[in-house]
Amino acid sequence: MTVAGDVVQSMQAYYAQRAAYYERVYGKPERQAELRALEAWIGPRFAGRDVLEVASGTGWWLAHAAREARAWLATDLNDETLDVARAKPLPACVRFATMDAYAFDGLAPGRRFDAAFAGCWWSHVPLARLQGWLGRLHERLLPGARVVFLDNQFVPAGSTPVSRRDADGNTYQQRMLDDGSAHEVLKNFPTREQALAVLGPRARQVRWNDVGHPLEHYWVLEYELA
Repeated sequence: MTVAGDVVQSMQAYYAQRAAYYERVYGKPERQAELRALEAWIGPRFAGRDVLEVASGTGWWLAHAAREARAWLATDLNDETLDVARAKPLPACVRFATMDAYAFDGLAPGRRFDAAFAGCWWSHVPLARLQGWLGRLHERLLPGARVVFLDNQFVPAGSTPVSRRDADGNTYQQRMLDDGSAHEVLKNFPTREQALAVLGPRARQVRWNDVGHPLEHYWVLEYELA
């Protein structure tokens, strides 16, 4: 079996190979009402802000989330996914950078933002690394920064089944690509209590799924930094 650290590396290759057709997942009929509600909700959360987006992938959320931002830096480790995002019609405030989400190596020393966003990233962070990673993200943010995480909830009728759980509590799925290859992907599905427990003392005004629409397939966590 693959340990969590190895899966982090293998997931990079998996998403690079899947980049050209990754966004098929957003075409599922049962998710459309939630997606439209989230797309309408997310833009005002970043109005007038200088935003760091972590693991932006193919940029599905960019056109909606960045539409009212002052500046938006979309980052990802894979050029294959960033190339898909770059080809889209996007707000003029959007810029791109290749960056390891764990190292923040694409940012200038001392560069800090007053907002951060990550869509479908939290679920791929090994549980043992999550709290430390959040601390490093917070170091890149100014006091009063707004942070929004958006990710998948597990829905038995519509989600890929969980294939195993490791000793740290991480859960995994077996995913198939169009070429027939199978890939193990770390995919965690936190409860509200589990997510809030790792935020740390700087998180305040914490809101969970407060988007004005019932959520079944996605969860949203929003807070501000002290």
